[in-house]
Amino acid sequence: MAEVLALELPWPPSVNTYWRHARGRTYLSAVGRNYRELVRDRMPVFHRCWDSEYLELIIDAHPPDRRKRDLDNILKSLIDGLMHAGAYHDDSQIKTIVARMHEKREAGGLVQVTVQTK
Repeated sequence: MAEVLALELPWPPSVNTYWRHARGRTYLSAVGRNYRELVRDRMPVFHRCWDSEYLELIIDAHPPDRRKRDLDNILKSLIDGLMHAGAYHDDSQIKTIVARMHEKREAGGLVQVTVQTK
């Protein structure tokens, strides 16, 4: 029987703002750290970190405005945020990703995420 975790999360930072580079190092930006905290704060307290090697991730993205956006630019920060919040141990557990970009829905943007065991 599949286990399901459904979350509504704020619009993730793009990969372009998630990481910073300085002095030959790459590190998580302040924007990236803040997003990880937001995801962790939205994680249900009853959820246990999944060990399953086969997870499916379904993403319905509602951008914050009508500008053109690349859907793949939000995936890394979203997937990392879920991992650091305790949804699963490692993003290598995700074997299927279904991602859909929708029209603008509300100010600030919104991402509906479903993670389920397979």
